[in-house]
Order: sequence, then C-alpha cells, then structure tokens
Amino acid sequence: MELANIEKLVEKYENATTTLQEETTLRNYFTEGNVAPHLQEYAYMFNYFTTTKDETFTKTIKLEPKKSKKSNLKWLSVAASIALLFSVFIGKQIHDNNQRKEAERIYAQVSKGLELLSTNLKKGEQAVATLYTYENKVNNVLK
Repeated sequence: MELANIEKLVEKYENATTTLQEETTLRNYFTEGNVAPHLQEYAYMFNYFTTTKDETFTKTIKLEPKKSKKSNLKWLSVAASIALLFSVFIGKQIHDNNQRKEAERIYAQVSKGLELLSTNLKKGEQAVATLYTYENKVNNVLK
C-alpha cells in the first residue's frame, strides 16, 4: 500500500473520521510487519488491539449478599441523631458562655455607674450638711 495513503488514513483515524473498512486497512498494514519507521508507534497500538481482542475474563465473580437499605438507613439515622445532639450540646454551651460574658459586662457597667452615683451623692450630702450648719448658725443668731 502506498505510504502517503496510509499517512492520510492515520490522520483520519486520529480525528475519528475513518470508516470500518479504512480501519481494517490500517490494521492490516500495521500488523503485517512492513511498517515505516516514523509510523512504528501506531504498529504497537494496532498489534495491542489485535492481541487483546481475543482476551476473555475467566475468573468467577463472587457476589456478596447485599445489605438491606433499611439497615443502612437505621445506622444513618442513628449517626444523624448523635450529630444533632452533639451540635445542640456544643451550641448550648457556647450560648451560655456568651450570655455569662454579656451578664458580666453589664454587671461591670452597672457597678461603675452606681459607684459614680454614690460618689456624687456623697458630695451632695456634704453640701447639704454644710447648708444645715449654716442654717443652724443663722437660727442661733436670730434667737
């Protein structure tokens, strides 16, 4: 067969546009043994296709009994329940911790405010005591 024709058929084969007859022509060319050196890689491929075509699988396949889907579903529901309980437990702990921190923050603010109020009330008490002292002196002078 003409080498240029074989090269065109190889190109068509690579583009997946060959017919079955053209593929048979290629297979015959590459399995004969008279292959051009630059097309030798295709000879390996077509020889492989020819030898593996006759191979058959002879081992027996052991089929294991199928596990029931209900059994899998039971385990899946148990796992989901455990995951849900775990996430609720962790979420509650985080929520309680956040509330405790917020309560401590509010307590600190209220304590500071009450301390400021107490300081101001003591100043006011001292001012009122001074007024009582003044009033007592005025009353003593007027008597």
